[in-house]
Amino acid sequence: MAGAAKDTPEEEYRLSICSKLCYAIGGAPNQVAGSAAAFFLQIYLLDIAHITPFHASLVLFIGKASGAVTDPVAGFFISKSRWTKIGRLMPWMLACTPFTVVSYFFMWYLPPFVSGRVAWYLTFYCLFQALTTLFQVPYSALTMFLSTDQKERDSATAYRMTMEVLGTLIGAALQGQIVASAHVSHHCTVNPPGNTTDSWHHPPSFPDPSDPLSHQAKVYMIAAGVIGGVYLLGIVILFLGVKEKDDPYALNSDRAIPFCKGLGLTMKHGPYVKLTASFLLISTAVQLEQSNFVLFCTHAADLRNHFQYLVVTILVSAAVSIPFWQKFLQRFGKKCAACGISWMIPFAVMLVTIPNLILAYLVAFVSGLSIAASLLLPWSMLPDVVDNFRLQNPHGKGHETIFYSSYVFFTKMSAGIGLGISAAGLEFTGYKPGICRQSNDVILTLKILIGAVPAVLILAGLFILLFYPITEESRKETKLALEELR
Repeated sequence: MAGAAKDTPEEEYRLSICSKLCYAIGGAPNQVAGSAAAFFLQIYLLDIAHITPFHASLVLFIGKASGAVTDPVAGFFISKSRWTKIGRLMPWMLACTPFTVVSYFFMWYLPPFVSGRVAWYLTFYCLFQALTTLFQVPYSALTMFLSTDQKERDSATAYRMTMEVLGTLIGAALQGQIVASAHVSHHCTVNPPGNTTDSWHHPPSFPDPSDPLSHQAKVYMIAAGVIGGVYLLGIVILFLGVKEKDDPYALNSDRAIPFCKGLGLTMKHGPYVKLTASFLLISTAVQLEQSNFVLFCTHAADLRNHFQYLVVTILVSAAVSIPFWQKFLQRFGKKCAACGISWMIPFAVMLVTIPNLILAYLVAFVSGLSIAASLLLPWSMLPDVVDNFRLQNPHGKGHETIFYSSYVFFTKMSAGIGLGISAAGLEFTGYKPGICRQSNDVILTLKILIGAVPAVLILAGLFILLFYPITEESRKETKLALEELR
């Protein structure tokens, strides 16, 4: 059972496979829900809830922004938390999970009224983002309280990222299979007839936007209920299988760094600034790919009957490649492994210029490899940054949650801005929900959002990462210095 434990030095360094698995499984539900929202929320708002692209952009941006703002707030209160019988971080995760499940379900519920629907989705998406943040900040920081050994932490991170990618796969697969029937229009053929009818250009018989009992609305609620159950299972496994250790990095005489002072110090810490700047661009690129991929397959590539299988291909590829990337970064270094993030660029550009089913599956496979690297690397590199900061500030403690919360703040805010701009771009170019073929301007916008924009963001992020100062040699030196300090 979770709680405080007095371990021998060897036990403090070593983590059992069971502990690593329980830790990894505990974070998977957030990824299950996040994946479902990333791939399907935008098309749900547009084609099922019948919200305009402009209002959808407001929901997506403000929701992400609310989660981002919650990050430093959560970091502040968590850093002030006292140690309890079950730890300092565990109570936060236990308390917020039931409310997260409720907000997630209502985020996919189609209310019977139409006029207040934007406010409904905005409210519950903001709540969901804020509550997942209250879980994710202590969960991410928990890495630093599992072991003092860098290899053990990296190993736990690899377990975590493998399970999170599997969670992402499960979320997309569950959601995709359950709701696929909501987006199939049998009168829409791959190639329109020569004498194009009005039904090709005008909305087909999609559900009445005021009918919450339509088939399309029901399948989304069923998917939400299933994923809510996954949340409850994950938190039980995390609570029973993980022991949180009381700050193993600080001396008994150390005092907690005041939050504002700690935040100022983190913003001045060079390695942290470079790492955050790099991966906020890369994570924005990945978010744009995820949120627009289903729309692209449906409206710009004539792959509306294959999108759920393409999404699964992306995530299977990501899941099976995490162990490869873990071995790669151990042998060649973390900065070298970052090059793998760029692999998706040429293939995505090819798919945009030459839409083809076989090429689409190849792009999905390679994109999965790149997404796996983009998920694993920042969470593997962030503990090194924290250790580097600890070495320069040896008599302070409680700074771990500041690093993690501020990092998530910046990545969420940048992703929110990116998603808001992309949805607003669809509004500007005339996206219309429910029609078989969108205008050429909409199709061009989707191609740019899938190809050009992510490519530029990834290349800019990798360029910044070139100046990241922590090498494999400096990591070893930091480890030895911290062992002497402890």
